Amino acid sequence: MNLASLDLNLLVALRTLLEERNVTKAGLRVGLSQPAMSAALARLRHHFADQLLVRQGSRYELTPLGTALLAPAVTASAMLERLFASRADFQPATEQHEFTLLSSDYGIAVFGVRLARLLHEEAPGVRLHFRHVTPEIVEHADAALSGVDGMLMPHGVISDLPAVELYRDEWVCLVADDHPEVGERLTMDDLARLPWVIYQRPFDAPVTRQLTMLGLDPYVDVSVQSFQLLPSLVAGTRRVAMMQRRLAHLLRDLAPVRVLPCPFEAVDLREALWWHPVHTHDAAHVWLREMAVRVAGELAGDDA
Repeated sequence: MNLASLDLNLLVALRTLLEERNVTKAGLRVGLSQPAMSAALARLRHHFADQLLVRQGSRYELTPLGTALLAPAVTASAMLERLFASRADFQPATEQHEFTLLSSDYGIAVFGVRLARLLHEEAPGVRLHFRHVTPEIVEHADAALSGVDGMLMPHGVISDLPAVELYRDEWVCLVADDHPEVGERLTMDDLARLPWVIYQRPFDAPVTRQLTMLGLDPYVDVSVQSFQLLPSLVAGTRRVAMMQRRLAHLLRDLAPVRVLPCPFEAVDLREALWWHPVHTHDAAHVWLREMAVRVAGELAGDDA
């Protein structure tokens, strides 16, 4: 496909039509008249040799191809918007800019809070927006990162994308303060027989992966999309959980739990900031990475 032969305005029309599923509403959203948007739809139908939108009673529905094109159209639009918003320089003291980072609540609590504080001090006109990482985003990280500024994620989950190292962390175990079956130390037998609360879905949780490699098939009693809820879901129960030492330290007064060493050599976390290559040379993004490295230095100083 020769891009020079394409009218990239059709990308805007395609995304809007697929999202709105209504020619009139799509036209209003992008500032085009109904005839102009109808003409754009006709050109798109000719290009793809597909109706894209078909009437079903009083409404329009996407064809199978239209459904397949929706996510790529959103991703391509976001990438182009960021590409043409790139600047040769970035003046943090005077810029009005927004950065969007994908992260779990762990990454926000341990790293994002400090980053937000530093950005507030260095660039008062800069806004920082965090979005929660979902399993679907991880599965399609390349596409997801094309429309945001980066993702806080440990090594071993995604690869083949640029990244800057941030900090290391280690796994610890949580049990209730008054757990009647656990002494001063946990044993592998404890991990095998006690119910678990884990982060995310049982089949893709980092804890489950580590235990599976040890030949354990943990009984998952509760799964939750928040690391910070783990202490509360452990307190007053027979459950056990694994969480990051840095976060456990931050949450030590949240619930009556004990933090214990894992009874096996858990693989340490190496947290990094990942981004799409399209952002590598953008001045604003370069500055953001410099700020991230400064925060990483603060965390390293805490460990000294």
